[in-house]
Amino acid sequence: MLDFSILSVSPRRKNFVRISLFCAFFGFFINASATEGSHNPTNSTTSSAINVADAEHATSASEHQTEAATHNTSGEAHGVESAHAEKKFEPGKMIMDHIADAHDWHLWGEGHDAVSIPLPVIIYSKSKGIEVFSSSKFNHGHDAYNGYRLNEEGHIESTEGVDDFYDISITKNVLAMLIGVVTLLILALRMASSYKKRAGKAPKGIHNLLEPLILFIRDDVAKPSIGNKSDKFMPLLLSIFFFIFVLNLFGLIPIFPGGANVTGNISITMVLAIIVFLTVNLNGNKYYWKHIFVPDVPVWMYPIIIPIEVLGVILKPFVLMLRLFANITAGHIIILGFFSLIFIFGAIKTEIGFAVTPLSVGFTVFMSMLELLVAFLQAFVFTLLTSIYIGMAVEEHHH
Repeated sequence: MLDFSILSVSPRRKNFVRISLFCAFFGFFINASATEGSHNPTNSTTSSAINVADAEHATSASEHQTEAATHNTSGEAHGVESAHAEKKFEPGKMIMDHIADAHDWHLWGEGHDAVSIPLPVIIYSKSKGIEVFSSSKFNHGHDAYNGYRLNEEGHIESTEGVDDFYDISITKNVLAMLIGVVTLLILALRMASSYKKRAGKAPKGIHNLLEPLILFIRDDVAKPSIGNKSDKFMPLLLSIFFFIFVLNLFGLIPIFPGGANVTGNISITMVLAIIVFLTVNLNGNKYYWKHIFVPDVPVWMYPIIIPIEVLGVILKPFVLMLRLFANITAGHIIILGFFSLIFIFGAIKTEIGFAVTPLSVGFTVFMSMLELLVAFLQAFVFTLLTSIYIGMAVEEHHH
């Protein structure tokens, strides 16, 4: 970089320029007055006026050069400040990037220096058919590839104006779900094999942890809510409970294969709620539907009660969806918010950032421990409400 310090304007130089300008203008005024009073100017007078004008021009040029150098120096400083401002830590953006879905699994770093695991991009369009390529082709959203690019929200959009395409890529949340499902399959198959080999014997290892959970769902959740038909719905209830519980636990792990906010994605909770909605209403008996459309109230109250009952059928799974989504997402935001305090105060002053670090880390660890409890509670609440709704749908009428 060029050194512009030699062109910096000192107070002494400024005073010198001002005095020179004053003398030049004063001399030019005297010579101009003498020239106007004498209609026959001599060569010496003309020469003097020309010299004064040259001196003025030289002084003015020197001042312009000085001002230009000062402007360039300030412009360079402003550019450095702008670059510094562009690198300013943005906690909101960081938090949203971590809780949102993505086409790669971010590990560490930011911008061009980011290190992540690329995931397969699968796009179907009528004009091009199925296209499969790695998300690394997008270079973290900086490049376009094969007519597609990532927008600011991390979604794929066409650069050629093609709107009739479907993104069925393996995203971060999809891969996290696959990892969770494979984990559950391994545990369930090994547990089944162990029961066959060790018939009549107590379980050992991780099976000691899983068996009490299974018995808890059967004896304290399913049977009290559903009754004699509880065994029919146990596979569904166990699948929902362990699916949510395992993914909640994986979401609390800060490094791969954890960190994905699967159950904090409203699309995932919506699918779970739809499954519950279909299960409840497809297994509802005649008494369930009679309670909705022919309630035991006076006929004149039907216009009030029936819309409320129909709305309740829709609102029950809707509340399930929002509760799980909001609680898990809020937990991630709080943990990341406490962690961001280090960088927020560090941007003010480095010493303040170091001073806040123990407090911030302490709150982060505390919230992480609390989220372990929340991970279980949210899985339990979702399963419990599901069993209650099923029980209301299959309950026999008692006289």
